[in-house]
Amino acid sequence: MARQYPIQRHKQTPTGGDPLTQTAVGTVTTETFPKLLLENARVRGEKVAVREKDLGIWQSWTWKESADEVRWLACGLASRGLKRGMNVAIIGDNRPRLYWSFGAAQSVGAVPVPLYQDAISQEMQYVLENAEIEVAIVEDQEQVDKLLELLPQCPRLKLIVYDDPRGMRHYTQPQLLPYSELRDIGREYDETHPDFYPAEVNEGKPDDVSVILYTSGTTSKPKGVCLTHRAFIEASRGDVSFDGFNDSDEILSYLPMAWVGDHLFSYSQAMVAGFTVNCPESSETVMTDLREIGPTYYFAPPRVFENLLTQVMIRMEDASPFKRWLFDAFMAVAKRCGPDIMDGKPVPLFDRVLYAIGNALIYGPLRNNLGMSRIRVAYTGGAAIGPDLYRFYRSLGINLKQLYGQTETAAYVCKQPNGESRLDTVGKPLPGVEIKIADKGEILVKSPGMLKEYYKSPDASAETLTADGYFKTGDAGFFDNDGHLKIIDRAKDVGKLNDGTMFAPQFLENKLKFFPFVKEAVCFGDGRDMVCAFLNIEMQAVGNWAERNGLPYAGYVDLAQKEEVYSLLRECVDKVNEDLAQEASLSGSQIRRFLILHKELDADDDELTRTRKVRRNFVAEKYEPLVSALFSGASHCEIETQVKFEDGRSGVIRADVKIRDVELAAATEQRKAA
Repeated sequence: MARQYPIQRHKQTPTGGDPLTQTAVGTVTTETFPKLLLENARVRGEKVAVREKDLGIWQSWTWKESADEVRWLACGLASRGLKRGMNVAIIGDNRPRLYWSFGAAQSVGAVPVPLYQDAISQEMQYVLENAEIEVAIVEDQEQVDKLLELLPQCPRLKLIVYDDPRGMRHYTQPQLLPYSELRDIGREYDETHPDFYPAEVNEGKPDDVSVILYTSGTTSKPKGVCLTHRAFIEASRGDVSFDGFNDSDEILSYLPMAWVGDHLFSYSQAMVAGFTVNCPESSETVMTDLREIGPTYYFAPPRVFENLLTQVMIRMEDASPFKRWLFDAFMAVAKRCGPDIMDGKPVPLFDRVLYAIGNALIYGPLRNNLGMSRIRVAYTGGAAIGPDLYRFYRSLGINLKQLYGQTETAAYVCKQPNGESRLDTVGKPLPGVEIKIADKGEILVKSPGMLKEYYKSPDASAETLTADGYFKTGDAGFFDNDGHLKIIDRAKDVGKLNDGTMFAPQFLENKLKFFPFVKEAVCFGDGRDMVCAFLNIEMQAVGNWAERNGLPYAGYVDLAQKEEVYSLLRECVDKVNEDLAQEASLSGSQIRRFLILHKELDADDDELTRTRKVRRNFVAEKYEPLVSALFSGASHCEIETQVKFEDGRSGVIRADVKIRDVELAAATEQRKAA
């Protein structure tokens, strides 16, 4: 029998006859995003809605100004032929004008379809064709060039609106139109047709599709997930109530706009709670901008938190001996009692005093340097986070918690409540969420944020949803005795070694990626006699280590194959094996052999998705000679690998990849016997 977790219902304030009302937690309740925007403009019109850093200066727009911008853009798009039911591509970094493009499209009944800004043109072609895109709103010349290259394959595309005019002076294609010009056209249209915009907004319904978000396509072609206004707004209400967000909160929006998390946090929740969205100047200035803004609400995948910790540890290794001693001494105190202090648990007075001193000398300045001094709530998700990484941030006094969700559920399934943050769970079901565990361990979800359907794919919709309306997540997990959900791995990826030992590759990979020297890992073992692994080095961390140790190198390929680097990463693998040896069910899945790949796994080479998930099957096929060499006992393997460059050219990397054996750690029972 499948185990069902009790439903948690979210109590909503009755709205009476007025669809635009205020709830008890200070959020606005409406039917659609355009109506929600209009109410925000009425209720908190002079409050800052969005900021953008441009040329080193923060520019701000109020809710009223944002509502005006959306109105004029919507009128401009309508005057150029955008009609209800059409789809609009939105491509670029996080920019106010691109966020307004979502609202403008929705206002006239069109559906925004964000694309990953770092996708190559061939990847974009599939979405443009599948979603039947006729209008695209993009950030800059880079995105314009991609679309112009695709015009012969995508003749349906008739209008390309661009925000940043730099480099566009000599572009004369008839499909192109500057954003500023379209805005002016819309403003004139609004003046001559004042009833048009209100009528279009009022025609919108809560069950209309508000956005189509394409999945990352880890194992197949991306699918367009159709999510309604109701789904995102109800998911946002539940989130806002769960964590107590309000219009005084601030968030830094730096993750891809095509990702469901950014759409939930930076668009939907901002609309519901009325908090301020801050757009960094560029991907290179995110950390500087984070420190300047000091957000109160922050989300990052584990890899971002890992990179931040790596930078901290690199700086500490270059510090004076006294500073390193001081840092290590007080971090030991923080790890011992910091999480308990945050959760309000009893802590000895002496430890509290030491922690207070450490907060003044170490933790506070470090939080400030990371831009996290004002954070009330920080979340991570998308992959498991390493235990030491998790404890590090909570030890500093940063309220880091885990969440769980999918694109198909508007990323609204589980979160960890305050005071119940745990390393090995993703929290409890959010208000209104139902979860069942199927017989084979697969997690089934029914959420207020459920998808309406997959775009033009009724078979996929029917396959993904059960007869009683549950979404099949594809993840395997179970509930602990306290009602927290634990994720094991992707259900389809959990396998067995030939001796019957459970093989959970993602679990092993996440353990390896905790170490600052390991950027990516891919494990193999299903149906085999042992577990072997591919590793990618973290170039910054390993390069810094090499310089400190006087190890010369000519580049990534040279450094990755240094014997000293193999010894460094073998220590990481040994520690993972020691951890696995402590678990009876996992001790047999210790890593026996590994190699360091001669190139970084890259989304441009189809080895990763745009959300940085490994395409394990693709990697296994592409590097089949290396996989065979691992399991055959070979000590090295010569290989040629084709790579794609940013300008579209292709090249070949040749390398003689070394392979090294690893000794198994003694299982717990053996250690006790010894």
